[in-house]
Amino acid sequence: GMEGLSVGSVLLTGCDEGLGLGLLKGLLEQPSPPRHLFAACLDPQGKCRGHQPVPKPSCPLADVTNPNSIKAAVRKVREKVGSAGLNLLVNNTGTTRRSTLATETAENMSLVYTTNTIGPLQTSQAFLPLLKEAAEAEGQRGMSCSRAAIINISSILGSIEVAEAWEERQDICYRCSKAALNMLTKCLALEYGSSGILCVSVDPGHVTPPLEQGMGPVTMEESVRGVLQLLAQLSATSNGTFWDWRGQRLPW
Repeated sequence: GMEGLSVGSVLLTGCDEGLGLGLLKGLLEQPSPPRHLFAACLDPQGKCRGHQPVPKPSCPLADVTNPNSIKAAVRKVREKVGSAGLNLLVNNTGTTRRSTLATETAENMSLVYTTNTIGPLQTSQAFLPLLKEAAEAEGQRGMSCSRAAIINISSILGSIEVAEAWEERQDICYRCSKAALNMLTKCLALEYGSSGILCVSVDPGHVTPPLEQGMGPVTMEESVRGVLQLLAQLSATSNGTFWDWRGQRLPW
């Protein structure tokens, strides 16, 4: 509905630029913004500090490819939220390398997979205790982003069934990493669902990087508005599923 997404605490990774920054701003502009908003950046002194409206989010340094960095972020979040736990983890960190099947390399593959797939895995594992605490908080029923959830920012380019935009961009490393991330979403949903934690993949549309003509890029504002509206509506029936910024269910 129009009341927006009401969630006590949110940790958003990949806030240095692009969609992460857009979602951060969108969360702060909700009718009831999060009491605790953590913007995990690779450079806490960088853009994420400079652009934000008040209240400023807390910015733990978080390199999602580094387990020690993630552990430090968990400690920072725990200091602030205490036994209330963390309601919403948004795994938004992502990278890509332009490639075709002919030019794809092992180096590209492992670099992109490390950030796009292993990063969200390690972050989800590390924040599980805090998500569980939020799920167990008093008066919580049903599954929702307000209670406890992991949202993996994915891409329709990771949909095996749709296989979108092959002519425009092959980007094998990116497609494979996002298909694997979608499988991770399903695994998380199967394992954490019984603890009351909702796990969903979301395609925010082609906001960044801007793509060639004819691919119908979405403006940042449209994407952010759509994603936040979707998050406000997700429930138990959406656990382990894949959606886009328009609120449409996507095939794996």
